[in-house]
Amino acid sequence: MIVHKLRWTRPTGWRTMRGEGAAITPQLILLFGARAALQESDALATLRTQYPGARLVGCSTAGEICGTDVSDDAIVAAVVQFEHTQIRVMHLPLISMDESHRVGAELAGALRADDLVHVLVLSEGLQVNGSELLAGLREQLPAHVLVTGGLAADGAQFEKTSVCIDGGCAEHAVAAIGLYGDRLQVGHGSLGGWDAFGPERVITRSKGNVLYELDGAPALELYKSYLGRHAGDLPSSGLLFPLSVRGAANEKGVVRTILGIDEAAGSLTFAGDVPQGHLAQLMKANVDRLVDGAQGAATSSLEALGNTPPELAILISCVGRKLVLKQRVEEEVESVRDVLGDDTVLVGFYSYGEIAPFSGSTACELHNQTMTITTLRER
Repeated sequence: MIVHKLRWTRPTGWRTMRGEGAAITPQLILLFGARAALQESDALATLRTQYPGARLVGCSTAGEICGTDVSDDAIVAAVVQFEHTQIRVMHLPLISMDESHRVGAELAGALRADDLVHVLVLSEGLQVNGSELLAGLREQLPAHVLVTGGLAADGAQFEKTSVCIDGGCAEHAVAAIGLYGDRLQVGHGSLGGWDAFGPERVITRSKGNVLYELDGAPALELYKSYLGRHAGDLPSSGLLFPLSVRGAANEKGVVRTILGIDEAAGSLTFAGDVPQGHLAQLMKANVDRLVDGAQGAATSSLEALGNTPPELAILISCVGRKLVLKQRVEEEVESVRDVLGDDTVLVGFYSYGEIAPFSGSTACELHNQTMTITTLRER
């Protein structure tokens, strides 16, 4: 596998950050960029002209990761030439959350094959029920096929997100990349670093990813009481106080981030399901533990490759982590570099949700507020 790393900004256009001067015939270009940069520039057209045989897949972000640099209002790209791996790209429109399960199932059905090893998913970030999207994928894929990826973002604006396929970007779409062949090794890791606080409460009324009541009380009202002065900035301030949800006291919880609120209904809409009868608890940030979580995710992704450094690492971290870390945001990326080494190309983005299995599992889950890493290498 040969990977070049590029970065686009308005003043400079595309610049090669790694691989300058080396010839490459890529099959795949992964790109992640600010929504305005993707829509208002000719950056995608330039890549299509330069690499006419490559499939171009990406999404809008809440920040771009290029090596150990984190930027806003830029576009980053990994230009990938596989030596022994085949790819297939599928995409479908996703107009409403109710279609999430069907879209996941149809994408998985189109990609399924005996030699399918991995599926990388990039979804629109606002009109999706990530849990249902992944349930559809799981239903149609063999248990051994790993699924990772993330939900597109729009900074902290929560207005529109974009998924890019080849020459264009769509606001309501899901893209899936199938990777095929027995020479490809894939690792993954996903960890958070948030601390729980306050009592654990029972979800007494919910529907899918919409939460109405906790312990019989209106969820939005209760949530606002914990946020205090931050309540007026919802839904964006909810990124600082996610919810941990688990089915029973001995289960591992998944973290859920708020996508929207409904004042009239007193409800909160999350990126994934918040099942009725499950337990929920608020969480808050611990900066040092967030950085440790990123390092732990990198370690897990490396161990899955037998501790052999990968050629490419795709980093998808949550916008909430970026808002908490502020000037220290690059520390979590640097902690990944410390684990994976200087020979691994790092690219990625800050998202509205992360897709990966729990450690030790192959079943994909939707996470929020994690650093999720997918590592790739060919044997």
